[in-house]
Order: sequence, then structure tokens, then C-alpha cells
Amino acid sequence: MAKPGHAWSRAAAAEQGAAEEGEDPLDAMIARTGCLEQHRQLQECMAERQDWRHCQAQVRAFGACMARRQQRE
Repeated sequence: MAKPGHAWSRAAAAEQGAAEEGEDPLDAMIARTGCLEQHRQLQECMAERQDWRHCQAQVRAFGACMARRQQRE
């Protein structure tokens, strides 16, 4: 299964020549926060359900992870 990603960020990176094929700069940035797994779960839910309202548990988990990261800084 192809991983859902951020097409706009891949396009921008490709234009700059900064990313290898398949690498998503936004995913790399999120990975540095320690919240990549929550982000991927949210992306998978969105890909399956096509409606963020059905993914509230994943939205909350990702938001909580990012909030914890922000508090540590």
C-alpha cells in the first residue's frame, strides 16, 4: 500500500531538487518531533475514511503528541 503523503510538499521539494524520490520533507520534519507514528495513523485513517470527522481519535493523539513536544521546548 502506498503511504499517503503530502503531495504539495513533495512537489515543492522536487522543484528544489532537495528530496529523493518518495521522500516527504514534511514527514521528515514530523519524524524529528517524535510524532511520526501518530501522524501516519492519522494519514491512514484519512485515506481510508476520506473524512477527518471519522478520525478524531487520531487527530487528538497527533495533537497531544505535538503539544507534548512543544511543552518540552
